[in-house]
Amino acid sequence: MHLFLLLILHVPAAIGQIDPVDCRDALGMQDERIEDEDLTASSKWYDTTGPQNARLHSEKGDGAWCPKGQLEPSDSQYLQIDLRKLTFLTTIGTQGRYAGGLGKEFAQLYRLNYSRDGVLWRSWKNRLGNQMLAGNINTYNVVTNDIKPPIIARYVRVIPVSRLSSTVCMRLELYGCPWDDGLISYSAPVPSFNDSTYDGVLDRRKLIGGLGQLTDGITGKDDFLLSRQTNMWPGYDYLGWRNDTPGTLEYVEMEFVFDKPRNFTSMKVHSNNMFSRGVKIFSSVSCSFKPHPRLSWEAEPVVFNTVLDDRNPSARYVTVPLNRRAATHIRCRFYFADVWMMFSEISFQSEDAVLPALPTQMSMMGTSAASDVHATTTSAPKTAAAPSSTDSSDDGNTPILIGCLVTIILLLVIIIFLILWCQCVCKVLEKAPRRILDEDVTVRLSSCSDTIILQTPPVPPRSRHPPADPHYERVFLLDPQYQNPAALRNKLPELSQSAEASACGGGYAEPDVTQCTPHQCFNNNAPHYAETDIVRLQGVTGSNMYAVPALTVDSLTRKDISAAEFPRQQLIFREKLGEGQFGEVHLCEAEGLPEFLGEGSPLPDRDRRSVLVAVKQLRADATSQARNDFLKEIKIMSRLDDPNIIRLLCVCVSSDPLCMVTEYMENGDLNMFLSQREIESTLTHANNIPSVSLSDLLHMAVQISSGMKYLASLNFVHRDLATRNCLLDRRLTIKIADFGMSRNLYSSDYYRIQGRAVLPIRWMAWESILLGKFTTASDVWAFGVTLWEIFTLCKEQPYSLLSDEQVIENSGEFFRNQGRQIFLYAPPLCPPSLFELMMRCWSRNIPDRPAFEGLYQALRPHVNQ
Repeated sequence: MHLFLLLILHVPAAIGQIDPVDCRDALGMQDERIEDEDLTASSKWYDTTGPQNARLHSEKGDGAWCPKGQLEPSDSQYLQIDLRKLTFLTTIGTQGRYAGGLGKEFAQLYRLNYSRDGVLWRSWKNRLGNQMLAGNINTYNVVTNDIKPPIIARYVRVIPVSRLSSTVCMRLELYGCPWDDGLISYSAPVPSFNDSTYDGVLDRRKLIGGLGQLTDGITGKDDFLLSRQTNMWPGYDYLGWRNDTPGTLEYVEMEFVFDKPRNFTSMKVHSNNMFSRGVKIFSSVSCSFKPHPRLSWEAEPVVFNTVLDDRNPSARYVTVPLNRRAATHIRCRFYFADVWMMFSEISFQSEDAVLPALPTQMSMMGTSAASDVHATTTSAPKTAAAPSSTDSSDDGNTPILIGCLVTIILLLVIIIFLILWCQCVCKVLEKAPRRILDEDVTVRLSSCSDTIILQTPPVPPRSRHPPADPHYERVFLLDPQYQNPAALRNKLPELSQSAEASACGGGYAEPDVTQCTPHQCFNNNAPHYAETDIVRLQGVTGSNMYAVPALTVDSLTRKDISAAEFPRQQLIFREKLGEGQFGEVHLCEAEGLPEFLGEGSPLPDRDRRSVLVAVKQLRADATSQARNDFLKEIKIMSRLDDPNIIRLLCVCVSSDPLCMVTEYMENGDLNMFLSQREIESTLTHANNIPSVSLSDLLHMAVQISSGMKYLASLNFVHRDLATRNCLLDRRLTIKIADFGMSRNLYSSDYYRIQGRAVLPIRWMAWESILLGKFTTASDVWAFGVTLWEIFTLCKEQPYSLLSDEQVIENSGEFFRNQGRQIFLYAPPLCPPSLFELMMRCWSRNIPDRPAFEGLYQALRPHVNQ
C-alpha cells in the first residue's frame, strides 16, 4: 500500500470550461517568458533579424524577424512559436519593423498554421472559411485580431502573405490561456448540423482526429435555431444528431483522446433541451476507458442515467461523474431520449495523476518501483544530520522497513509468476480444441444462442490433392441440426437443388459441357455447385477473384497460354499498388506496348510510346501450387473479352518472376473516385467542386451489370464484386478487376478469421457467409451492395453501424428468416425503383434474386443515351 502511495502524483484539478472573452492573457513573447530557443523560422535575412527578435514592442537586433529575400505571393515563409504546452489561443497582435524610425517593412496579411504534436499541421480558417488575417498598415501600430474560432495547439506558425513581391518583417504577441482540459481530439458520426470548424478529417461519414465546435468555448442558446455567432445558419452553435440518421440509431458514440494519462473525475456536456421540437438531453451515457493507446478498452464502463426534464426547455450542462478512472482514451455512447440530441460544448475535469489500476501493470513496474523505493531509503543518509543519541530509535525501525520491502518484492514475484502461469494455461487451452477438432474455430457473438463454427471444407475422397486455397473457411450455425451441410440442404430446398447442379461447375474457366446440358450450364440463374468441386485460385494478390471448376490437369505449361510474351526489359516499375500472400501488383510503364499488340489493341492511345499498365508478379518464393494457380489464372483471363472486364494484355512467363500485364485505368478505382466527389449541383459548379451527375451514376451501374452479365453467361463467379474492384478510365468506362483485396487501403473491408482467411463479409450473401456457397446469385447480392455504394458516393462502409461479428450475426437472421434481419437503408440519391431493385438482389430466397441479364435490362432504360 505504501508503494502505491509513492507512485501517486497530485496536481490541481483542471478547469472544465474556457470563456474566450476572459482567456486573453499575454503568453510571453514581449516579456520573454517564451524563450529564444522556442522561436524558430523558415529563414532570416541576418542573425540580427532572426526569430528571437520577433517580440512585440521590442527593438532588439534590427528590430523584428524578417524572412530572407523578397516575399513572393506563392511563398510560405513562417515564424514558429513553441508554447511548450497545449494552449487555448484567442488573440494575436502584430507589428512591423520600426527600428527607431529606420524600418519600413510590415506584413499586410498573414495566415496561421498550428499543431498539437509538432507532426500534424493544420491551417486555421474562420467560421466562413477564410484563412487570411489583416496585418499592419505601418511599422509601429499594433493590429490585434481575434482568432474565431480559437486555436488549441502547442505549436503556432505565423505565415506572412504578400500580394506582390516585397520585403516583410514582423513582431507579434500571442494571447490565450493554458488548455488544462488535455483533450487533443474527439471523433463522432457526422452531425446533421455541421461541425464547421472541425480540424480533423471526414472519413466514411465520421469525424476523426480533430477538435471543433465542441471545444470552442461557445455554448448554444436555449432556442437552438438562434446563434451567438452573426451571419451563421440556424442551429450553428450545436452539433445535432437524429435517431434515424445512419450510424446513430440508438446512440451517438464519441471517442475522446487526451495528451497524457489522467484520472477523470467528471465530464460536462452542454445539451439542448427544447423538447417541444423533439430535442432532449441524452437519456443515459456509457463511458469506457483505455489507460494506454496500446491497451484494450477496459471491460467495466461507467454508466450514468440522467433525470429527464419535460418542464424546463433551457439548455444546460449535464455533469457525468467518471469515478476517477484513469485513461488516455474515453469512448462514450450517448443514448437518445427523443428524436434529436444536440451538444454545444464538452469538457472534462481531471487530475494529472496515474493510479496503478491493474496488478499486471504493477508487476511490469515491479523492478523499477522497487528500485525507486530503494533509492528513497538509501538516499536518506546523504541528507541526514550527524549521528546523535536519538538515532537508536531509527535503527530499531530498520528491520521493519527491510521486512516490508522484502514482503513487497515477494508479492510482486508471486504476481509475475501467476501471470506467466495463466498465459501458459491459456496457450494450452487454446491448442487443445485444435488437436481435437483439427482446424475448427469457434466465434461467440453477442447472443449465446448465436455461436457459430468456422470450419474448413473436407478434402474430397476423389481429389488427388488438397484444395488450392487453404485459407478459405466454411461457416455453419452451432445448432445440432445445422452442424453439417446435409442437414441444411434437407431444411432448405434451394440448397438441395444446388447440390444436384454441382456437376456443372460455374466458375472462372470453360464449363465442362460434357457433364450437363447446355441449359444447365448457361442458364441465367447460375448453377449452385458443391463446394468440394471448386478450385479456388489464391492468385498473386491473395484474393479469390473467380470460382473455378476443378481442372483436369495438375499443371499448365507455356503452350496452354494464349497471351503473347512481352519483353520484360520494356516494363518500367513505377509504384506498388498492393501485395498478397504470393505476389505483388505494380503500376508500370510498358514501352512500345501498343505497337507490340498491333491491330485490335484494346489500348486507347496507340500513338504513345509507353502506356501505364498493372503488372501482377509472382514472388520467387511462391509454392509450386501458387505457381500453377498463377498460370491457370493467366489462361482463364486470356479468354475473357468484354469492354467492362479488365483485359489481360500480355505476359512474361519465359523466366522468373512470372508476370501478367493487364490494363490500368487512369481514374483508379470507383470507390476512391466517388468518395472524392459530390452530386452535381449549382453549388459544385460555382465552386469548381469535383462532382458527378445522377446520370453518371446510372451509367456506371449499367456498365457493371453488363460486365457481370458477361461473366454470368460463362458461369464465372467473381466472389468479390465491390466498387473497390471496379476501375475507371478518363472517359468513365468501368472495367471489373480484382485488385481490392491486395491494397492496404481497403483492408478494413475484409474480415480476417483467426488471422487466416479474409472475407468481404459486408458484400457477401448470407449463404456465402454461413455455407461457403459462392454462385452467380451471390454475385447478384454483392451487385446490390455495389449499387448502394455508388448511390451513397462511397461515403460510408456498408452496414457501418454493425461490427464484423454483428454482420455475421445478421446473416444468421437471414437464414432463420424471422423478420429480424437488417437491410441497408435507401440512399437519398437513389430513385425508389432502383432501391426496390437492390432489395430484390438481397432476397433471402436464392431463386427470387434477379439474373444479371434482367438487371442489365432493368437499368439500361434509366441512362440517357
